Amino acid sequence: MIADGRTVLIVDGYVLKLDAWLKYHPGGDKSIMHMVGRDATDEVNALHSVDARTRMAKFRIGRVDGRWDNFLPPIQGGSFKPYTDQEDLPTDVSDSIDGECSSQDESPPRSPLFDPVDQPTDVLPRSRNVVPIDLETSSISSVSSADSEQAHNKPKLALKDALTQKEIDFDLDRYPPVDAVIQEEIVRRYRMLYSRIIAEGLFECNYKAYLIELCRYSALFGISLVCLHCGWYGTSGLFLGFFWHQLVFTAHDAGHMGITHDFATDTIIGIIIADFLGGLSLGWWKRSHNVHHIVTNSPEHDPDIEHMPFFAISHRFFDSLRSTYYNRIMSYDAFAKFTIRYQNYLYYPILTLGRFNLYRLSWEYLFLGLGPRKGPAWWHRWFEIAGQVFFWTWFGYGVLYRSIPTAGDRVLFLMVSHMFTGILHLQITLSHFAMSTADLGIQESFPQRMLRTTMDVDCPEWLDFFHGGLQFQAVHHLFPRIPRHNLRQTQKLVQQFCLEVEIPYALYGFVDGNKEVIGKLRDVGRQAAILAECQKQVAATGF
Repeated sequence: MIADGRTVLIVDGYVLKLDAWLKYHPGGDKSIMHMVGRDATDEVNALHSVDARTRMAKFRIGRVDGRWDNFLPPIQGGSFKPYTDQEDLPTDVSDSIDGECSSQDESPPRSPLFDPVDQPTDVLPRSRNVVPIDLETSSISSVSSADSEQAHNKPKLALKDALTQKEIDFDLDRYPPVDAVIQEEIVRRYRMLYSRIIAEGLFECNYKAYLIELCRYSALFGISLVCLHCGWYGTSGLFLGFFWHQLVFTAHDAGHMGITHDFATDTIIGIIIADFLGGLSLGWWKRSHNVHHIVTNSPEHDPDIEHMPFFAISHRFFDSLRSTYYNRIMSYDAFAKFTIRYQNYLYYPILTLGRFNLYRLSWEYLFLGLGPRKGPAWWHRWFEIAGQVFFWTWFGYGVLYRSIPTAGDRVLFLMVSHMFTGILHLQITLSHFAMSTADLGIQESFPQRMLRTTMDVDCPEWLDFFHGGLQFQAVHHLFPRIPRHNLRQTQKLVQQFCLEVEIPYALYGFVDGNKEVIGKLRDVGRQAAILAECQKQVAATGF
């Protein structure tokens, strides 16, 4: 079915065929496409409400008998041939499966046959064959061991392949083996933890905490207006930026349905905050952020780390990777070669300008109609466009143009208000930029992958309001729908879980976390410089 282009995945032991739903999914099509051919139970349960999971039953076409061995999804480079095309092939060929991480030496065992929901069948399983990927034309990281060996024999890729293998070996030494039995035990304990969190009421929202948040937001906006009236434009911009900085945290909660847990209600809350008050698209954020939660820190697939030509947190960006999210090549051109070498110095200055890029991405999403136009989310685009009109009316015209008399003061107000929100971009990138970008293969469990690619930031409890839950990103990635005011309590349970399954729990202080990120950027920058020198040497000497 996958060979025929069908969108098929496994959830709770049932086979779902989601072709009809793909273009209507409020969270975008990309997040679903990354789960094709895989057991997506933990990802789906983490990101969807009970009501949404219940409605998935109508897409069931079969059930799985036994353990399911994941395939590499087509969007990540997996290629499938129908059984009818391979009937005459020898058994050892037709049953072979490439597409594993380069750290694996052999193909996984065949996944069990799934049976129709309503009636059992004795039909033989279809043979699958994943076509090897040419490293010269593809940016896919998950390749067979044979392809990896060939790649190591190519002189121009030798240095980068050695760095890739070093990262994989480091993670394999530090984390539990990507073995079916061990990963199944991790998943079993993770699901037990999930049930315990539900039993302890940690998914229930503390509305009193949001009342306090509302008072804080009102105070910040009020102070900004008072300063604006007094002509203190820089100070006014500072408090407006602080207002936007704090608002994002509640929009983030609403986007994950972490407030009321009702899709329509939380969406309205999120759009009012993000679009009407902040000028950013909640729909764009959902589409991007859901993919980030599925393929965290994957250079080809995770839009949250795809910031070329300004930042590269992995040497693999030197290959001008193709982004499966943006559907474009992230060119490692002359400009990128210059900026990446100095990215550890440019990191903080560039973050202060990040909000302007979010405007661009929001407009691109809304005006190009990248979101669903039918289904339960059909109205989101129009509500968001109305929010954009409202925002630029009150902020662009009412505040920036009508309330500030001179061009110089307008620039001051604009830059101070927007540069302050750079703190938010720092908090977001802090949790991932220093963490692993290695691919350990499609059999790695969801909880291990999230904990391997995400870190938490240690801070005193009284400062939780300033970080807005982003200091608990590892916990959040395991349980995205938990209201942020419950994350500190959940963290203790997650730390206990990590001890039980022997997965390292990354926890740094804010200063130490920044040092880790800057160190990572510096290391990649040095690798870029070394690669450039090697290329010059080859060009000058011919070898």
